[in-house]
Amino acid sequence: MGQDATALIEQLNRSSVPYADPLARIDWASLDLNGWWLPQEAVSLHGVAEFDALPEVQRIRLSQFEFVNFIEKALWLEGIFMERISRALADSLGDPAATTYRLHELREEAGHSLMFLDLIRRSGLPIGPEAFERPKLATWVGRFAPYGSAAFWVAVLIGEQVPDQMNRFIRKHRSEISPAIYDIITAHAIDEARHIAHARETFKGSMHRGWSMLMRLYPPLLNRIFRQFVGAFYFPTPSLYEMAGLDNGAHWRKLAHSNPQRTAFVDRCVASTVKQLASHDVNLNWH
Repeated sequence: MGQDATALIEQLNRSSVPYADPLARIDWASLDLNGWWLPQEAVSLHGVAEFDALPEVQRIRLSQFEFVNFIEKALWLEGIFMERISRALADSLGDPAATTYRLHELREEAGHSLMFLDLIRRSGLPIGPEAFERPKLATWVGRFAPYGSAAFWVAVLIGEQVPDQMNRFIRKHRSEISPAIYDIITAHAIDEARHIAHARETFKGSMHRGWSMLMRLYPPLLNRIFRQFVGAFYFPTPSLYEMAGLDNGAHWRKLAHSNPQRTAFVDRCVASTVKQLASHDVNLNWH
């Protein structure tokens, strides 16, 4: 591990020490079951005339279901991260700083997952597992790609930065959403800032291990993973639309995919990740 990486790990460890359990940080009494959970612009059908003509209560309902879809995908990702971090612990026992960081990250990811599950329970939304898609290739790479490989850390960066941009957008629209939702997003974003900083540094380190030749073979694979991440986070399944009270979910999903406002919103959310990876000759396109 280089000096820069070591210094970053020590800094991240110091900032992780004053741990606060997310479950205790959320003012659950402020959870508004009748209010927006996503800013209107972040709803997949925002700008679609057929959707905008619906009563507000129906549009609010979809915002709640789509927020649950968003955190369910975070649960999926954090489950994979916790699995890989746990397996990597045995390899870092000779490096106390690295071991300490991995334990901090495990604690923080477990806290996020418990917080998300508590929200789903408190929401009372009639939502079943068929509402969610688990990207198969992204799951396979996340679980089985070598922990120190560039491919794994590109996938980690995509998996952490794509939802983080949504978090940032939601936080800018605090007045539009339920206070408890804002608290949840804030607790998640604070910890994820450290995780992203670590992933970026680890990714840079992995580039020097057979990067040039090997990464020439990866772009099609990474683009497919990228599209799966974006689709899972930003485009709900037909079943989710139907559970939110919109008949013919396939029709609504088609409208979301052809919605120019949704395309522009997703473009803004992924722009920083696309630009960052392009600077390392990893060119991604979710379209």
